[in-house]
Amino acid sequence: MRISLDESSHRANARPDARNRRQSGFAAPLLIALVSLVPASFLFAQAQYPAPPPDQGYPQQGSPDQAPPPPPPPGQPAYGQPQPPAPYLPPPQLDQLVQRIALYPDPLLAQILTASSVWEQIPDAATWAGQHAYLHDQALANAIQADNLQWDPSVMALLPFPQVLDMMARDPGWTQALGSAVLAQRNDVMDAVQRDRQEAYNYGYLRSSPYDNVIDDGNYVQILPVNPAYMYVPFYDPAVVFFRPRPGFAVGYGIRFGPAVVVGSAFAPWGWGSVGFAWGAHNILIDHTPWNRVWVNRSYYVHSYQHGWEHGPGPRVERHEDHHVEHRDEHHDDHHR
Repeated sequence: MRISLDESSHRANARPDARNRRQSGFAAPLLIALVSLVPASFLFAQAQYPAPPPDQGYPQQGSPDQAPPPPPPPGQPAYGQPQPPAPYLPPPQLDQLVQRIALYPDPLLAQILTASSVWEQIPDAATWAGQHAYLHDQALANAIQADNLQWDPSVMALLPFPQVLDMMARDPGWTQALGSAVLAQRNDVMDAVQRDRQEAYNYGYLRSSPYDNVIDDGNYVQILPVNPAYMYVPFYDPAVVFFRPRPGFAVGYGIRFGPAVVVGSAFAPWGWGSVGFAWGAHNILIDHTPWNRVWVNRSYYVHSYQHGWEHGPGPRVERHEDHHVEHRDEHHDDHHR
């Protein structure tokens, strides 16, 4: 049989087309099967590896372009490594968390809240305060400077109150929970204090005394010392003063006070010149300036004090005789019965 050149060329060209059709017929089911596996694989990958964060080089639409926090100033102390924020606490838990200090006078409460944000320093400070509880006023201020103490100024502001530091050191879990809430939920913490104060005021326990003036303006309850240079630590049972009194109970005995603690001009370097709250703005004010330590700057935030004292380079030194005094905190004991 003779086949023309054109017919031979046509058959040669037709054979690849046939092969292509056979291959296409085989590849189509395989392609469909592979495509059907893509969503499942993609979902698995998504579950195993979270989506990458948005590009940090540009601000998100609708949000301000905020600069990152500044680095710590040279020579300033750093308090531990940055840690993730603590879990959010709802109002009932915050109310319970702050009960034991909610009725403290505003200046002392402000110093406790700020000091709790560096909770790891509290145990050593409590030990030092207990060893030097025989010192008061100017002699204590002199000892703080002579010993070149390295703690945060908010912690040193509590050294005249060994019983308060002792309470915080004996319950480190509570102290850290309080400090974490102050860093992450300061507004909520201050609102919780106000709710507790309002309860104690409504039940008649919280009233003005020779030690403090209690002012209820309809929005906020303030507790202000009669003389700002003298602080009196209140002692009370949270299981009593935040609940309706039983019939015949004398509410006037629900809150007692310790001896006077002098925090005059000698302690101005640690904020005792002017300390308190701007309740409406949710600000803690130290030396008329809002205190702004939060989680992101916790390791290096240094508050601006009007008459701040700058300690020398470490380590601390001991330049005078030590006396250890054991403090039994009635408030703490009542809370843990």
